[in-house]
Amino acid sequence: MMIRRWPICLVALGLSLSLGHAATGRPNVLFIAIDDLNDWVGCLGGHPQVRTPNIDRLARRGVLFSNAHCQAPICNPSRVSLLTGVLPSTSGVYELNQPHHLSTVLKDAVTLPAHYKAAGYHVLGRGKIYHGRYEYPTDWHDFKTTGDARNQQWRTKPVSSIPGIRVRDFGPIDLPEEQFGDLINARWAAGQLQRDFGRPFFMAVGIRLPHVPLYAPRRFFKRHPEKQVKLPVVRGDDLADLPPAGLQITRYMHNTPLNHKSVLASGNWRNAVAAYLACTEFVDHCVGVMLDALDASSHAKDTVVVLWSDHGWHLGEKQHWAKRSLWGESTRVPLIVAGPGLAKGNCSRPVGLIDLYPTLNELCDLAKPPQSLEGHSLVPLLRKPDAAWPHPAITTFHQNDHTIRTEHWRYIRYANGDEELYDCAADPHEWINLAAKLEHRGTLAQLRLHLPKVNAVDAPVRASGR
Repeated sequence: MMIRRWPICLVALGLSLSLGHAATGRPNVLFIAIDDLNDWVGCLGGHPQVRTPNIDRLARRGVLFSNAHCQAPICNPSRVSLLTGVLPSTSGVYELNQPHHLSTVLKDAVTLPAHYKAAGYHVLGRGKIYHGRYEYPTDWHDFKTTGDARNQQWRTKPVSSIPGIRVRDFGPIDLPEEQFGDLINARWAAGQLQRDFGRPFFMAVGIRLPHVPLYAPRRFFKRHPEKQVKLPVVRGDDLADLPPAGLQITRYMHNTPLNHKSVLASGNWRNAVAAYLACTEFVDHCVGVMLDALDASSHAKDTVVVLWSDHGWHLGEKQHWAKRSLWGESTRVPLIVAGPGLAKGNCSRPVGLIDLYPTLNELCDLAKPPQSLEGHSLVPLLRKPDAAWPHPAITTFHQNDHTIRTEHWRYIRYANGDEELYDCAADPHEWINLAAKLEHRGTLAQLRLHLPKVNAVDAPVRASGR
């Protein structure tokens, strides 16, 4: 059965600045970061069997951006870009082991939580906000990266039958829900939302699922018995028109147990899809814990809610698994901003996670940070979702590897000069590469104008053991 593919979503639950904290007139911010969540969310229509009532109710409160994209299809550079407002092609942060403070471009940059702290907010958080071991304690008044007991399962006895699967394992586990780090952090946030901080707050909560290992409590698998799971729609000859650089991307996971051949050979495709659906629904449960607490609190009418994922995830599309590609399954993300006073409705304009820093800066009336923000404030779209928007969304994988996403097109340009072009209006699965068609030369020329003019060399990597 064909799975409908709708573009990604930013949900904007708008906030009237006149309803801000009594002491300052500025709103609070509840900032929910989700790891590896693609468009398999109810309001996005990415998979017909997923149920995400809490994310969906957040969507109904504000503007649903149905064409939102990350700036890098991998955790660290995506998060660095969002938290500093600087593109990966400018900073040189392209990989996991490049903390932002080592980049010469970002050494004086002020991250989003640090910016709120300097503005007088009470800044607190839990879970994965930055990537890696650095917590940057001076950015916060209170922050911890909570451990997660679910990670012991793959170390002791993997659940799936794929040989050597280890951390990329998937399936139901019987660990008490109270020991899952995501629920621990959601309940922590629910408790904090009952406090009066005496000033506006910026509260960040990082949810690890559906990042691997794809473990969720067994009850979330009951709706997804293996034989009833609907697989992503794929096309057998989908790789036939990819250039060499594109084919190389599809082979990224070939040296790991979680690759398309291994998944098929072991009969685990439906099990892996079921695990991703179950993990997503557990994430939605955690989001509901926080939203319920917010709605019951004194902060309900003066808080902007932002929900985002750092990048998407493949589950066999283009015979690829995980992220690290420049196609829609990797770049498309849920992105939600919510609060009283802003418009409600769907917005199909192409937007990026990099647009969040200038958006929140404007909504909360903060001073400009020292670094130049390369995104664009979404406030005009939060007020009028169909407002004119001349900006495409740009995603960068490595130096000189970019994709340009407009409302109509996806254009990919690799460092070696290989190109792909997809008419996303007519071909939402991105099956038919039009780059070699003469009739699209003009479109290619126009899209090339949006490629970044700066392509920084790689930023320094973290030294071993540090």
